[in-house]
Amino acid sequence: MTTEITQPIKELNSITLTDQIFRKIQTAIVSGDIAPGTKISEPELARVYGISRGPLREAIHRLEGQKLVERTAHVGARVVSLSHQQLFELYQIRETLEGLACRLAAQSIDKQQILNLREVLHLHAQDPNFKEGKGYYLQEGQDDFHYCIIKNCGNKTLEKMLCDELYHLIRMYRVQYSKTPNRPHKALSEHIRILDAIADGDAELAELLMCRHIASSYRNIQKHFI
Repeated sequence: MTTEITQPIKELNSITLTDQIFRKIQTAIVSGDIAPGTKISEPELARVYGISRGPLREAIHRLEGQKLVERTAHVGARVVSLSHQQLFELYQIRETLEGLACRLAAQSIDKQQILNLREVLHLHAQDPNFKEGKGYYLQEGQDDFHYCIIKNCGNKTLEKMLCDELYHLIRMYRVQYSKTPNRPHKALSEHIRILDAIADGDAELAELLMCRHIASSYRNIQKHFI
């Protein structure tokens, strides 16, 4: 397990020790610094981060809830590593549900929400990593274009599935395969077209463009999936 990204954890007043270690390991997994399939060694992580096993175990439990860590009998906890079939099924779900989110957003979104989404894309275009061709999907939550569309679609069940249950698992593959040459700029162009369709209230086109966008992302992963 890599230790390059680790630093001793210091408790802060605003967040708990468990929150700190959870965020550090989550970031390392999503970015690929802790590779898919890596065994989670509690003694090693406790030593590296300089914390007790209690907060660490709670953090690992939370990572299991985000589907970033899986635990199997006689093996223990490992970073999730999807098979080709599992990844294909995940992207099938994404294509269908995020396409639906765009359709719904186009039917109900207001002008301020459109302006907010345009600002998100502007920030993406100004991101230093993007300008240098190092990647695109490094933002999360309110700075993530996909996340913001889903939050504005008006369907709480859809929101729970894509912004909670599957979000970080999906994001792990988005981040780790975003550095493919030419993909970041192509993705931004696709995002702009999707937003234009939503802003025009063209629900059918918005859904179609998002489905195509996600299908393109999956093909990109397929080319480099080991």
